[in-house]
Amino acid sequence: MADKSKSSRKVKDKWKEKTWFKIYAPEMFNSIELGETPATTPDELRERVTEATVQDLTGDFSKMHIKLRFKANSIKGSEVHTQFIGHDLTNDYVRRLTRRKRTKTEHVVDAVTKEGFKIRVKTMVVTERRIQSSQETSLRNVMVSVVQSQASTMLLPEVIKAIVSGDMAKEISNATKIIIPMKKVEIRRSEVIGFPSETQSFSEVAAAEKQDVQPSEASQAPEPAAEEPPEEPEKRQEKRAEEELSPEEIGDAS
Repeated sequence: MADKSKSSRKVKDKWKEKTWFKIYAPEMFNSIELGETPATTPDELRERVTEATVQDLTGDFSKMHIKLRFKANSIKGSEVHTQFIGHDLTNDYVRRLTRRKRTKTEHVVDAVTKEGFKIRVKTMVVTERRIQSSQETSLRNVMVSVVQSQASTMLLPEVIKAIVSGDMAKEISNATKIIIPMKKVEIRRSEVIGFPSETQSFSEVAAAEKQDVQPSEASQAPEPAAEEPPEEPEKRQEKRAEEELSPEEIGDAS
């Protein structure tokens, strides 16, 4: 009987309760459709991460080794819109760059963009021959200077474009070739680790800083005079008694 009751139970198919949502890339990548994902409720899509290569977005076969990561940040109906959170190079591409009698120098740099995004960039330099530790230190100092100076003058979409297109790696290569000839320079990994304040815009921050330098009119106005405290009832009665004369005192005065 137990076997019959088990066999008569209906197995609930969870996939029938799920709905398919379309995932779209950010506007900096022309809002291209990345794919579809199932979910029972839209809340399950929060913080969901999607990966895609640059070849999938642009069709450029030479960029197939660059992987982009997007995280869902808004849901409109059956559409999931994402934001860029970082990129990475495939492991096989990195292994092909490193050969014998070469030195691979890596360094992690934290930078802040023009609008306040904080990004972490991992740069990689492969030299033509083996180098000394002092030369590696000089290379790392140049990496920090180039990445931070470029990021501070760019918006986040411009920084991402410079990383994906290789423009930032070219700037690092031009700045480091005076130290040692370079075989390859790459931005191996990037990650958005900080976002601007959502409660206060940058114009408000600038206005607040300006007010700190130039005091407002209210601060320059003279302070109002302090009011005298009211007299106590006993003191008022004593004062009134002193001012009023008794009838005898009035007769004597006459």
